[in-house]
Amino acid sequence: MDDKDLKTFQIIMKNQILAGLSILVIFSLSAFCTMPNSPESLGDKGGVRKVNLVAPKGKAIAAFAEGCFWTSTHIFEALKGVDSAIAGYAGGHKVLPTYEEVCTGETGHAETVLVYYDPKVISYEDLVKAFFASHDATTLNRQGNDVGEDYRSILYYANDMEKHLAENTKALLNKQRAGGAPIVTQILPLTTFYRAEDYHQHYAIHHPENPYIQAVSNPRFENFARSFKGKIKPNVQ
Repeated sequence: MDDKDLKTFQIIMKNQILAGLSILVIFSLSAFCTMPNSPESLGDKGGVRKVNLVAPKGKAIAAFAEGCFWTSTHIFEALKGVDSAIAGYAGGHKVLPTYEEVCTGETGHAETVLVYYDPKVISYEDLVKAFFASHDATTLNRQGNDVGEDYRSILYYANDMEKHLAENTKALLNKQRAGGAPIVTQILPLTTFYRAEDYHQHYAIHHPENPYIQAVSNPRFENFARSFKGKIKPNVQ
């Protein structure tokens, strides 16, 4: 092998090694942010936009952050009186954040669901009860193995009545947990909400084969559905 052939061989081997390391890095990050083979990991940035926070006539909106929004949209959309739930980002400072940016923890945003509901069927108070029943509000900046500020627990309010209700509910739960781990849920005004990338919307419904959905989202949803029996839409799984 002459010098030219040796150099070519070295370049090929180096590229293969770098490619292998890149795959390992991507795989390790996927446990915390982007799931393997998702459209986002392939460069799809579509769908991020600022949402108008004015509810349709006769309807109302509310927002909650309680860990992975794949699970949260499934949970809230299962409730009677909820028309839809949108996966997105709120609570931070970055304008039009992408999923990767939110995952860094540097945007201030948390994975959030925006819930459109009929207040004649389900109240904001009922939604707050569902919020606390569907996640662990005592773990700071995490839900299970999902760790980071973007997974923190937040109750958003749109007016003084909602703020008062949120604060009273949190205080009551902390009183009931005297001697136990305190509720760490933040209570923040709902000022801005960014719709997440298209592929995040209704993810648990569209991708039941996903390992995260099977191992994490489904058990969490099932536990919630048992505790809220009678308030779940019929034929919802």
